[in-house]
Order: sequence, then C-alpha cells, then structure tokens
Amino acid sequence: LFTRKTGKHILLVQIYVDDIIFASTDPKDYDMFSNDMSSKFQMSMMGQMSFFLGLQVSQSPGGIFINQSKFALEILKKFGMDSCDSVDTPMVDRLKLDEDLSGISVDQTRFRSMVGSLMYLTASRPDLVFDVCICARYQANPIKKHIEALKRVFWYLKGTINWGIWYPKDTAMALTAYEDADHAGCQDTRRSTS
Repeated sequence: LFTRKTGKHILLVQIYVDDIIFASTDPKDYDMFSNDMSSKFQMSMMGQMSFFLGLQVSQSPGGIFINQSKFALEILKKFGMDSCDSVDTPMVDRLKLDEDLSGISVDQTRFRSMVGSLMYLTASRPDLVFDVCICARYQANPIKKHIEALKRVFWYLKGTINWGIWYPKDTAMALTAYEDADHAGCQDTRRSTS
C-alpha cells in the first residue's frame, strides 16, 4: 500500500502483481494519478471496484462492505458441504482438541486444503480466525475429531455466507482490540491461545 498526503487529502495505491487499485479523497489527485499511470503503462480503467483478489466490494453512500460469499460458496461445494445444515457457532463450546496419536487418521491433503481455504476466507471473516487456527495446529497428523471440528466451521459458514466487514463512511479509523487468553488451552503444548 502506497500513500501520498497533500494537505488534507490522501491518495491510496494498492498494487498486487499486475493488478492496481487506487482512490483519493480529491478528484483532482485521482485524475492526475490516473493520467500519469496511463501515459506510462498500458492500463484498463475498470471503473468503480466491485471485485479485487477474491474480495467482493460493495460501495454505497453509507460506506464499503467487503465479503467473500462467492468464494465461500465455491469451497462449500468443493468439499461437499453445499447442502449441509448450518449451526450457530463455528466450534462446540469447550471443545478441547489434542494430537491423540491413537485417533483414526484422515486424508491429510484434504484436511490441509480445507484449512487453507478457510484461512483465505479470514481476510473478510475475523469471526473464523480463532477456530480455523485451532484446527490448523493439526495439519501434520489430522485425525477424525480434527476434521469434525473443521467441518463444523464449514457448517457455520453455510449459515453466515454473506457476512463480511463493513467500513462506514465518515467514521474515524480506530483500531479496537479485545483479548481473552485461555491459559494453557492447547492440550498438547499447554500454551495459551490469545
């Protein structure tokens, strides 16, 4: 992310490989940057952004909403859970996962693919981060109870498919963080998860 401040205005430029998005609080800065880039590079101006790197972007006078419902539907279908019932929470209350070397092994490649897909989804779904990361601990040797916990995240996803992040207009950017350590919650290492 590149930024340029001119007085009270700001120009934001985001580049990813051969994709670029930019925005400015000043239409003159926007036009100047657009003309400069177009004179030096072959560019296609796509207008108002609605999709970028797998993120769906909905812009309205009230703000910007970002979600990944299209990708969520794709992964539900990919893993055969597009017709599953939904649940209200991504993990069972007080679930304690551990390595359990005597457990029934499951397909490691499929498990890792499921974890990776959900990790990508966390770009717009902070409500999934904790539960997906708990399951991700067991990618080296996943067993039946690990994949069952991971499936529950997908069941939760099924019922919350259109959730995302809302950035309201004219609201000061304030980062707020909450933390609740679980005091040696990992059953294998006794490390805390924050």
